[in-house]
Amino acid sequence: MAKLYFHYSTMNAGKSTMLLQASYNYHERGMRTVILIAAFDDRAGRGMISSRIGLSAEAIPFEAGDDLFAVVERLHAEAPVDCVFVDEAHFMTPEHVWQLAHIVDRMNLPVMTYGLRTDFRGKLFPASQELLAIADELREVRTICHCGRKATMVVRHDGEGRVLHEGAQIDVGGNEKYVSLCRRHWEEAMAEG
Repeated sequence: MAKLYFHYSTMNAGKSTMLLQASYNYHERGMRTVILIAAFDDRAGRGMISSRIGLSAEAIPFEAGDDLFAVVERLHAEAPVDCVFVDEAHFMTPEHVWQLAHIVDRMNLPVMTYGLRTDFRGKLFPASQELLAIADELREVRTICHCGRKATMVVRHDGEGRVLHEGAQIDVGGNEKYVSLCRRHWEEAMAEG
């Protein structure tokens, strides 16, 4: 029975690495996967996913108005698809999440999504909120704060060490903008800034 999975964490927990490894496992067994990523996330190049440890793969870039069910249905008609992967799932819209659920429910294909749960202000991303509500399986990917405790939050900084409290919810970036912290150190960092 196919399921909709949401693997969530803070920054730098290895979500993209996990996605790339899982997709590779399918390919190694002669199976076909589809990897999706938001078109505006072009850090590794348009339609590319790259992990911090150097793994990478091509992905299909999608826009906010795209119908992911239709994309996968078309690809599946061309050649059978065995699993669908979505990196940076928090960049989707809630409508995209439901389209993924339709892939699971109507096409009987597993869909594995990987993304952040909350933004730099500690608020849920709309797609993450939808995934937390309807995914069949939730899997936390853990990483650690500088103190050694589990990191559950992330701060955004201006590049000069100052913590930001305002700004767009979505601002694509990596270590140059974001730091993963435990809740205690996140609160302290937000109070200082």
